[in-house]
Amino acid sequence: MISFGPTEEQEVVRDTLRGFADEAIRPQAREAEEASSLPQDVLDTVWELGLTSTQLPESCGGGGEERSPLTNALILEELAYGDAALAVAAVSPGTFAFPVLDQGTEEQKEKYLPQFCTSAFHAASLAVVEPGPAFDPASLRTTAEPKGPDFVLSGAKSFVPLGDRASHFLVLAREGNGNGSSRSGAFIVPRDAEGLTVSETELNLGMRALPTHTVSFERVEVPGGDRLGGEAGCDVARILSYGRVGIAAALVGLSRAVMEYTIPYAKDRHAFDEAIAQKQAIAFMLSDMAIETDAMRWMVWKAASQLESGADATRAAHLAKSYAAKQAMKIADNGIQVLGGHGFIREHPVEMWYRHARTLSVLEGTVAL
Repeated sequence: MISFGPTEEQEVVRDTLRGFADEAIRPQAREAEEASSLPQDVLDTVWELGLTSTQLPESCGGGGEERSPLTNALILEELAYGDAALAVAAVSPGTFAFPVLDQGTEEQKEKYLPQFCTSAFHAASLAVVEPGPAFDPASLRTTAEPKGPDFVLSGAKSFVPLGDRASHFLVLAREGNGNGSSRSGAFIVPRDAEGLTVSETELNLGMRALPTHTVSFERVEVPGGDRLGGEAGCDVARILSYGRVGIAAALVGLSRAVMEYTIPYAKDRHAFDEAIAQKQAIAFMLSDMAIETDAMRWMVWKAASQLESGADATRAAHLAKSYAAKQAMKIADNGIQVLGGHGFIREHPVEMWYRHARTLSVLEGTVAL
C-alpha cells in the first residue's frame, strides 16, 4: 500500500517538536531577533532532546538509532515554525556530524563524532557559501591544493552559522591536481588552524539571532586524514542535497507559521462590516498559502525519501529548495499584504518572518535551476 503520511513514530516526534516550538521557541523568537543573540537555554534544551546524538552510533556514545532524513525534515519544519533562526542554529551541529557519519572514514568517525554525544551543546558548521556574486556550489572558488599527502586550503566562506563558537568547520572546496582538472571535496578544519580567521558577526536582513560569519583560509594546511572520506574522497552532491532539503523544510515551517497567523487575523479583522477573509482578493491569497505550503511539503518529503532510500536526490532536492525559496517569499509577502499596515510593525511577527524568508532562501546562494 502506498502511504503519503508519516509513520506513527514520526507523528509522535512531530507532535513533540510542535509543542516544543510553541512553548519554548516562539516566545523567545522576537527578543532573540531584536538582541541579535541566541538564547542558550533553547540550544541546551534542543541538545537534550538528542536530535543529533540519538542518530550517532553507540560506539561513539550516541543512541544508535537509524538516521532518517524524512524524520529530520519533519523535525526541522516544526522547529522553523517556532523560529527559523533558532531552528538553523539547533541543527547546525548535524550539518557537520552527519556527513562525517555518512561518508567519513572509521578514523574520522572515532575522532569527531563523540564530541556530539556530550551533555553540553557542541557547535560545528558546514561551510558552503562563498562571498562575491554568482556563487555556484558546482563551481567552488575555495581551493584545496595537494601538498604531498596533505592539502593547502585557500579562499573564504560566508554565511557560516555559529562561526563564532564552532570547534570545527566542514569546508567544501575544489581540489586541484595541477593539470587543470579538479573535483570537489570536503575538509575538516579546526577553528584554531593556522591561517584560519573568523570575521565579526555578519549583519543580515533577517535571522539576526543566528550568528553567521565569514571564515577565511590563508593557505591553511589540512592533513590528508582530515579530507572527508580519506583517499576515496566524498560525494559532495549528496552533502548539498541534504542541505537543500533542510533549507526547504525550514521554509515550509516558516510558511506554515505565516499562514496560521494570517488566516485567523483575516477572519477577525473587519472592513465595511465584513471580515476581510470574505473579500475575494484576500481569500485567494489565503487559499494559495495553503496550497503552496502543502506543495512545498510534498516536494521536501519526496527528496527526503530519496535520500533515505539511498537514491540520487540531486534533482529532487534542488527542485524542493528552489520552489520553496520562491513560494515562501510569496507567502510571506502576501502575509504582510493581508495584515495591511499592521504587517510592517513589530507588534506582529509577520514582518520578521518576511525577513527570515528572504535570508533563509539565499543561505546556499542564489542559484537558478
